[in-house]
Amino acid sequence: MDTQGPEVDRQLAVFQRGVCDLIEEQQLRGMIAKSLAEGRPLRIKFGMDPSSPDLHLGHAVQLRKLRDLQDLGHQIVLIVGDATAMVGDPSGRNKLRPVLTREEVDANQKTYVEQAAHVLDMERTEVRQNSEWFDKMDFEELLRLTTRMTVAQMLERDTFQTRMEASEPIGINEFLYPLMQGWDSVQVESDLELGGTDQLFNLLVGRRLQEQMSQRPQIVLTQPLINGLDGRKMSKSNDNSIGLTASAKDMTFRIMQVDDEVMGDWFLHLTRLDTARIEAALAGHPREAKALLAAEVTTFYHDAEAAREAAGQFDREVRDKVLPDDLPEVAWGGGWGEELPLPNLLKELGLCQSTSEARRAIQQGGVRLDGAVKSDAREAISRPASIQLVQVGKKRAARLLPE
Repeated sequence: MDTQGPEVDRQLAVFQRGVCDLIEEQQLRGMIAKSLAEGRPLRIKFGMDPSSPDLHLGHAVQLRKLRDLQDLGHQIVLIVGDATAMVGDPSGRNKLRPVLTREEVDANQKTYVEQAAHVLDMERTEVRQNSEWFDKMDFEELLRLTTRMTVAQMLERDTFQTRMEASEPIGINEFLYPLMQGWDSVQVESDLELGGTDQLFNLLVGRRLQEQMSQRPQIVLTQPLINGLDGRKMSKSNDNSIGLTASAKDMTFRIMQVDDEVMGDWFLHLTRLDTARIEAALAGHPREAKALLAAEVTTFYHDAEAAREAAGQFDREVRDKVLPDDLPEVAWGGGWGEELPLPNLLKELGLCQSTSEARRAIQQGGVRLDGAVKSDAREAISRPASIQLVQVGKKRAARLLPE
C-alpha cells in the first residue's frame, strides 16, 4: 500500500502552483517520493545577481515559492551571484549590458541577503557566493568550461536571435553567463532550480552540464515575470514596483493603485489564498479586491495589525479625503521677505515643480489656503503669523510655518 502517495500529491501541488514550465514533472514526483522515503530534503537552487541594491515584489514571486518549499522541509540554496553579476545576464536584454565592477557588486550584495530574509528563513537557508568557485578557476579551467557548449547551441536562445536580427552587438562575455549559471548547479549539486520564465535557457544549461558531469539533471521550474502597478514590466526605473522593505503604509497605498488587469497574477503569486477565494475576489468590486490583496501582502511583510492600520489610513486619506498627520512642514524662508507671490510660494513648498505649473493649478481652482480657494495667480501671500495649510489638488499639501 502506498502510504506516501497523498503527501507526494500535496507537495507536488505546492511545487506546481503558478508554474509556467516544469521539466520534468514525473521526475519531480519520483524525487519527492524518494526524498520522503529517505528523509533527505531536495536541494533547491535559486540564484540572485546583485546587479542593483534593492529587491521588489517582482523578486518575491520566486522568494515566496522558495519559502513554501522550505516549509515543506526542503533545503534552499541561495546563490548570490557576485561573479555572474560582473558578466551580466543577457536574458531579456535587447542591448549589451554594462559590465559591473567587483566594488559595485559588493556594494549591492550587502542588502540582498538582508532583504531576502523578509521572505526566507535564513537559519534554514544555505547561502553561497559563486565567486567561491569562479575566483579559483584558472584560464585552462575556463577554456574547458567554454567547450561544453557550441556557438550554435548558444544562439538558440531567442534573446540572441532577436539582437542579431536587429544588428545589436552581442558580447563574448554574454555567452559565458549561461555556462556560469549552469556551473553553479554542478557546484552545489542542485536537485531543482527555480527562476523566472526569462531564465529557462540558463536553467536548461544547468541540466546539460550536470549530465555531462554524471550528476542527476536538475528539475527546472519557472514562474512568470509579473507586471508592475501600471501593467508594464515591474522595475524601479518604471516607478511601478514596491520594495520588499517598503513601510506598511507605502505598501498598502501602492497596492491600492494597482492596475485591475494585473490583480489576478498578484493574487496568485504574491499571496497564498486558494483559487476559489481569488476568483470570488476578482468577481467582486475592484476596490474590495485590491483591499484584500493589500491586506494579504502587507500582513506577510509586516503583520496583521500594521496592515489594518495602513488600510485605515488609506480609507481616511484617500476615500474620505482626510489629510494625513505627517504632512511636510516648511518654515517661511529667511529670504522670502514679508510677501511672496502665490505661484512662487507653491514652488518653494515643493507642491508644484514650477511657477507656470502653479499658475495653472490656481487658474483651475485647485489651490486652497486654510480651506479657502485661491484663484488669483497674482496674489501675494504674507508671512504667516500661525501655521497655515496649503493644498494643491487632492493629494498635495503642506503646512506653512512662521519663520
